Amino acid sequence: MTCRHCHAPLDSTFANLAFAPPSNAYLTKSDLLCAETYYPLDIRVCTNCWLVQTIDYTQASDLFTNSYAYFSSTSSTWLQHAESYVGMIVERLSLNNTCFVIEVASNDGYLLKNFQELEIPCLGIEPTLSTASLSQENYNLSVITEFFGQSLASRLASNNQTADLIIGNNVFAHVPNINDFTAGLRTVLKPNGVITLEFPHLLQLLIHTQFDTIYHEHFSYLSLYTAREVLKKHGLRIFDVDELETHGGSLRIYACHDNDPRPTNDSVYSLLNRESVYGLQTLIAYSSFQTKVEEIKHKLLRFLLELKFSGKTVAAYGAAAKGNTLLNFSGISTDLIPYVCDASPAKQGLYLPGSHLPIKHPEYLINDQPDYLLILPWNLSLEIISQLRPILPETKFFTAVPSLKILS
Repeated sequence: MTCRHCHAPLDSTFANLAFAPPSNAYLTKSDLLCAETYYPLDIRVCTNCWLVQTIDYTQASDLFTNSYAYFSSTSSTWLQHAESYVGMIVERLSLNNTCFVIEVASNDGYLLKNFQELEIPCLGIEPTLSTASLSQENYNLSVITEFFGQSLASRLASNNQTADLIIGNNVFAHVPNINDFTAGLRTVLKPNGVITLEFPHLLQLLIHTQFDTIYHEHFSYLSLYTAREVLKKHGLRIFDVDELETHGGSLRIYACHDNDPRPTNDSVYSLLNRESVYGLQTLIAYSSFQTKVEEIKHKLLRFLLELKFSGKTVAAYGAAAKGNTLLNFSGISTDLIPYVCDASPAKQGLYLPGSHLPIKHPEYLINDQPDYLLILPWNLSLEIISQLRPILPETKFFTAVPSLKILS
């Protein structure tokens, strides 16, 4: 086993979350009669380039299928985030109808529709047909339904489809061949073009023990230091970075060709220093993570058992991938949490992988009125509580990650 970036041996374990099915492999009722495929969820840290990464037991094509059920437009918070980003980047880069924008992993068109409304030419690249088809049907966006890499980038460049701006929101961590992906970014970027990539920040994962953001679809867990090393290898330079609140703490990096004359902002050096002070280039920073993860699991199980024995009713909200990691690692099934609700029609009527919790429409809560509701996508807690409080006046909302907490 070697590092997917620098190919050094991977001998240091960061976290071992046992075995789990792919987090977005939702099940039909008939699927419950068949055996599920479980893969080890074994996370290692490279002591050469410090890339934290899954051990590859699965292929991307097995995880991001045509029935992929994650739709970005389901979250109003994420829609607002996308709209705000487009307004900012259009002004910052002075983009207009003579420019060309490419979004890698464009999902259901939630972001590119904003460029289209501004009459800025754009192209989406999205390998999952379930989401790509929606962006074409709803917004008439141009979408290539392939995985992005050097091969596709070369074809685009040969057709003079190079970009003034390349966007990759929550995709950099999802690619198994991070070198091929990054080489493709460079190939399809205009000489004075800009790349922005957003991904959960490894530093926040460590500080807040956000272990439920670990699942098979996330091949890499990135610091600014390691992202800089990956891009540098392929002739790209990070010249600015924003720290975001999304997904419990993310980075948005701005990159250009390494010979671009624009200066590197102080924000880059400042964050690199903070990462270094925390110890991200030493094994000490990673050594206690497993123990903290197990403490979260035990606290949640103890709390659920106490509620059960006291006669309280519990349900969950948000059929999110992070929730599946939490439930499966904790061994939670319908005996402790009988169902989960989700606003996405694509998930309703299905079952969570592993735990087999049935996914119901949020209106189901109106009649059930559970005493407690576990919010699985804790990063959207405020949005979810504001939506559900009018129909659940007495329910207590709580999260398990980053810590067990009664929210209201």
